[in-house]
Amino acid sequence: MNEDIFSGSSLKEIESLLEELNKGNLEEIYSSRIADGGISAGRMEENMSRNMNMLPVSTVILIVVIVVVLILIFTNIRIVPQAHEYILEVLGKYKATWKAGIHVKVPFISRIANRVTVKEQVLDTPPQPVITKDNVTMQIDAIVYYHIYDSKLYTYGAAEPVIALANLSATTLRNIIGGMTLDEALTSRDVINARLTELLDVATDPWGIKVTRVELRNILPPDEIRHAMEKEMKAERDRRQTILEAEGHKQAVITRAEGDKQALVLAAEGERDARIARAEGEAQAVRLAKEAEAAGIRALKDAAADDAVLELKRFETLQKLSDGKASKIIIPTDVAQSVKRNVIFSETAGLGDVTAQGTDDPADPAKDPCCTDKVIHRPGDSDRSAI
Repeated sequence: MNEDIFSGSSLKEIESLLEELNKGNLEEIYSSRIADGGISAGRMEENMSRNMNMLPVSTVILIVVIVVVLILIFTNIRIVPQAHEYILEVLGKYKATWKAGIHVKVPFISRIANRVTVKEQVLDTPPQPVITKDNVTMQIDAIVYYHIYDSKLYTYGAAEPVIALANLSATTLRNIIGGMTLDEALTSRDVINARLTELLDVATDPWGIKVTRVELRNILPPDEIRHAMEKEMKAERDRRQTILEAEGHKQAVITRAEGDKQALVLAAEGERDARIARAEGEAQAVRLAKEAEAAGIRALKDAAADDAVLELKRFETLQKLSDGKASKIIIPTDVAQSVKRNVIFSETAGLGDVTAQGTDDPADPAKDPCCTDKVIHRPGDSDRSAI
């Protein structure tokens, strides 16, 4: 210890100074001593440098080593973000692929060779001239969607994988379009996209690249071809319009004819149904009339009607016959005889004798009364003879 520090100090002060020296607070000791006026500033700096030179060499080395180790540790810590991968090399040789998280590399002998993102990426290829099967040159550009599924293959498979993918997509597109005509190329986008995706995916497997989708963005034929296509499209639309108008007119005529036919059929069916209804009505009426007549006859039979009633019914029938439009009325002989015997009819018609009741004219035995008929001519007939 420096004896100047303890000059003019008591025992308690010396003990406190020793405790502070054990703690390594030399600057505080010298500051307090300067404040107390024990030593001067120049003497203090000289004493401090002398005490520092008195530290062990091993302690200094240990401190330096610890500082260097901490610096190396902090400078070699790497944090890999999400959706990224780092390729680690040791002595120039592939060692491992770091996923997302915190990692520490060995200093001086290991290094990060490549930082790879595994997210899906988009490659926009520029427009390029392509010749079709029918010798038409047109500009086509495509968009390639891909992602890296193997960072090691992506790092060591090709020098410039993205440039290689762009060139490969251009040459593959030329090969596919070269086997198609212009019309096929314009109408087969889905086929071209699927074929291009399949070929690129197989070709990029050694590079650790997965081609998920390829889309044709623009297909630009020459101006002459576009003008011809526009004229063709206009002519096609005019033809379709004419065909549609003709089909519409044809359909209208057919519909109108079918409507007329349906109307006639319905009218005929209505007339037929009406006739059937009328015939059924007439038949029903006749049947009812006959049934009523039969019922009347049965009633007369059940009532045991006498000859007078039957004669009366004959007269009613004769009256109905005389109401017709015929000019001749044929009356059976027995009806004429019965009328002659009837007193009331004889008085009204003048055919019999009311004083000679019940007398009959002698019948001619040579003639059959059943086969002789008399014909009564109505006024205005030309033939007055009786049969």
